[in-house]
Amino acid sequence: SFVAGVIHPWRVSAFERLLWRACRGYLVANFVEMPEPMEDPTTGESITWVIFLISYWGEQIGQKIRKISDCFHCHVYPYPESEASREDTISGLHSQIQDLSVVLEETEQYLAQVLDKVVVALPTWRVQVQKMKAIYLVLNLCSFDVTEKCLIAEVWCPVRDLTQVQDALRQGSYKSGSSVECFVQRIPTSESPPTLIRTNKFTAGFQSIVDAYGVASYQEVNPAPYAIITFPFIFAIMFGDVGHGLLMFLFALWMVLYEDSPSLRQASNEIWLTFFEGRYLILLMGAFSIYTGFIYNECFSKATVIFPSAWSVATMANHSSWSSAYLATHPSLTLDPNVSGVFRGPYPFGIDPIWSLATNHLNFLNSFKMKMSVVLGIVHMSFGVLLGAFNHVHFRQWHRLVLELLPEMIFLLALFGYLVFLVFYKWITFTAAESLVAPSILIHFIDMFLFTSNADNLPLYRGQVPVQTVLVVLALASVPVLLVGTPLYRWSRSRAPRTGRPAPVATVEQEPLLEGQEAGNSVNSTKEDVESGEHGADDKHLDLAEIFMHQAIHTIEYCLGCVSNTASYLRLWALSLAHAQLSEVLWTMVMRNGFVRLSYVGGVVLVPVFAAFAVLTVAILLVMEGLSAFLHALRLHWVEFQNKFYVGAGYKLCPFAFAPDAWE
Repeated sequence: SFVAGVIHPWRVSAFERLLWRACRGYLVANFVEMPEPMEDPTTGESITWVIFLISYWGEQIGQKIRKISDCFHCHVYPYPESEASREDTISGLHSQIQDLSVVLEETEQYLAQVLDKVVVALPTWRVQVQKMKAIYLVLNLCSFDVTEKCLIAEVWCPVRDLTQVQDALRQGSYKSGSSVECFVQRIPTSESPPTLIRTNKFTAGFQSIVDAYGVASYQEVNPAPYAIITFPFIFAIMFGDVGHGLLMFLFALWMVLYEDSPSLRQASNEIWLTFFEGRYLILLMGAFSIYTGFIYNECFSKATVIFPSAWSVATMANHSSWSSAYLATHPSLTLDPNVSGVFRGPYPFGIDPIWSLATNHLNFLNSFKMKMSVVLGIVHMSFGVLLGAFNHVHFRQWHRLVLELLPEMIFLLALFGYLVFLVFYKWITFTAAESLVAPSILIHFIDMFLFTSNADNLPLYRGQVPVQTVLVVLALASVPVLLVGTPLYRWSRSRAPRTGRPAPVATVEQEPLLEGQEAGNSVNSTKEDVESGEHGADDKHLDLAEIFMHQAIHTIEYCLGCVSNTASYLRLWALSLAHAQLSEVLWTMVMRNGFVRLSYVGGVVLVPVFAAFAVLTVAILLVMEGLSAFLHALRLHWVEFQNKFYVGAGYKLCPFAFAPDAWE
């Protein structure tokens, strides 16, 4: 008789040895490896099995062989006795294999067709599943009513969109066939509402800059509309160059014109997406840089002669009778504006191009840009303080107009506004003939704080010392008012007897919410909470020490900030000069050497020279200097400007919505 099967190759030697010992040689065993490996049905491992065929004598030996095969986990198969039966079995197996192969092939083809159809529908299915999960996530936040037959959702909704929400709920009830109609009911709350600022693709970049500092408190003045103009302008002061601004403008214009291109919108580079989202900001920065470049009269560090120069070298030469020997010994010549006809009036627009040839060009621009930075900085800060008046008026905080805004403006204008006045007064009053005896504004400003006068430094106008004394006294007197005014006012109100709780003041935006509500059930519990974005304590439980501490910190921060912030605006002067000098160095070291040191082969060699100049211009002056100017402009808006009026203690309204970009 025969026993046939397969065994793992690692167990063949032990299996053969045990068979020989147990059956005492009454068998003949043949072992052959399979030509191809097969998968183990239990472990899934690919194994080259060993086929064995054992011929034995006697039924007892056959039972021993089967038991040993079971112990070694062999797969035993029936082996027919006759040759005809074996041939029938083999032919049956071959036909079965062919049938299975056909079935498998047809199944694979069918699965491939199904998968091809699924690939087309898979993005839509994914969006549907994500939308359904998002909807059910929101529905899980709702609560059941007492009967557990309807859902109740407490949400924030803009007053302007309330009718749209009601229409949408009504249509949803109709389409779903519900017997109960959905409805909206206003509920009173003491929580501070979220902030919703509607933006478009143009204003979104500027609003994101403001939101990075802090989300506006509910109904607070939003700095973003003003930053649309002030941010690119302050950037352009530090980046003023016609050529560099034009390159930046053209780059942003290309992104704006092709903003609907999927290749630009769906790029995976995070840095590129940052540039793309701020394309309108970059567009305005480039446009303003072109404007300030014309003011500075710089285009790749070279001056442009749009109008004829107001300085006449010929008149100075005729007046001084410069000889050839004098010109040979004096490489630098002086143009005296006091000589009639040498200076014929100011240049029509910007800086005269003749200054680019002067040896004292840097000294002239130093004085001009330093004073310009101080003037623009004080104007910018004063505008920020004035914007606080809109907050006080809107929230009916009249005491803050008198006890905070007025002392802040007096302190800022009496000291630093007076400095701006001195700068303009000196520019207008003193001519070139009086320039040698013109007094120093810096010394006058120092003497102003010391309540003294300097005999060596002539006064700018009559009665200057008494005026400066009065201004310093006013500035110093405004500090105690700013320090104790608001705390004493709130303390006096908390001690005053009250007949009842006053009704909250409804603003224009809140009036629809207050219809049909009782006094005291408005969205905002107190007027103070609206600006702070927090729950306010009752006036009866005011902590006077805490109020004084808060106001003292605000007073110290504002008074010291006026000094430090004014000095901080000098970065406009420093970065503007640095950008101009880097541009000039790049031109002198690269392009100028390419023009001067080249002979007849200059046309060929100038190509790589210009390529190096272009690469360095883009890498250093556009990217690195542009990023530096952007960060400094960002700091000036966050710290020096927004700090004067902007609280930024709110939180955004995050409505449930399917963003279009995510589902396209």
